[in-house]
Amino acid sequence: MKKSKPADVALSKSPGRAPGLTETTGIRYVGNEPAIPAVPCTIHAPVDGGIIMSDRAYVLINVMPGQTSEVVRALSAIKQIKTIDPCWGKPDIIVVVEVTDQDALTQLVLKRIHEIDGVSQTDTHLVYRLKDSKAK
Repeated sequence: MKKSKPADVALSKSPGRAPGLTETTGIRYVGNEPAIPAVPCTIHAPVDGGIIMSDRAYVLINVMPGQTSEVVRALSAIKQIKTIDPCWGKPDIIVVVEVTDQDALTQLVLKRIHEIDGVSQTDTHLVYRLKDSKAK
């Protein structure tokens, strides 16, 4: 059986959008070059070149049966949570959080999210920043 070739990914910028992120590919740019070649959609950085002020993490949340709606409602009251996505399968909910530091992330997960009725388990993934290592 032949392996199919991966589709080419266009690196063109979309007019009218913020200069850092393409509309179709999700590749972030610094000037005219991709911020990190071949690593689309994994790095977060200010589009305007500003200072990064927060840590971002994905929190995967497992919920007791029948309680997803109530948990989503409770999560929506937490200002550090930027997106809430209920999902089929495990996890039941994926949230993106932005906090000032890792201590704040610990408090958010252990004191706020774990205390919500219906939350049975969480799995937290802190996003880290890769630096471009190409020689100049």
